Amino acid sequence: MTLPHDINELQARMRDAVRAHWKAFLFEGIVLAILGLAAIIVPPLASLAVTIFLGWMFLISGVFGLFVSYWAREMPGFWWSLISAALAVLAGGLLLARPMQGVLTLTIVVGAYFLAEGVATIMYALEHRRELSQRWSWLLVAGAMDIIIAGLIFAGLPGSAEWAIGLLVGLNLLFGGATLIGMSLAARKM
Repeated sequence: MTLPHDINELQARMRDAVRAHWKAFLFEGIVLAILGLAAIIVPPLASLAVTIFLGWMFLISGVFGLFVSYWAREMPGFWWSLISAALAVLAGGLLLARPMQGVLTLTIVVGAYFLAEGVATIMYALEHRRELSQRWSWLLVAGAMDIIIAGLIFAGLPGSAEWAIGLLVGLNLLFGGATLIGMSLAARKM
């Protein structure tokens, strides 16, 4: 693919790409909204599921990291790579062995994630206001909601840890899904 020589051509290509795939964005938005509603309805179960999922991800990535570190043991930084992989195995094992104890720590991490995600989404919205002049506010609202969610997490600790991850991940999925639905419908009309 060659790069366009002017910004108008680039904008037209981006607009055409979004318009061509609006159904995919709509489908993803609907799926995210449904998953979000499920997590909101049963937040303790969703919190436990997120903790167990992350435990498996850490464990699998750590085991793979140990294998790769051993395989590339002649490379610089071998010991640091080995320590990093071992820590991932340890973190995954602890989350899988005691998922309820990991929920508080994960609640803090999720709060930090929502704060960073909110700022990034707001910046993304400001970049998109040129292209999606009618619907860029969907992104802005989603970013603001993420920042509000982060505030709720931190304000309710430690008592909110039991239900916070499931409920707040559900809210994030719901608003993210609504954002994609709104953007896809705006792209369809372009």
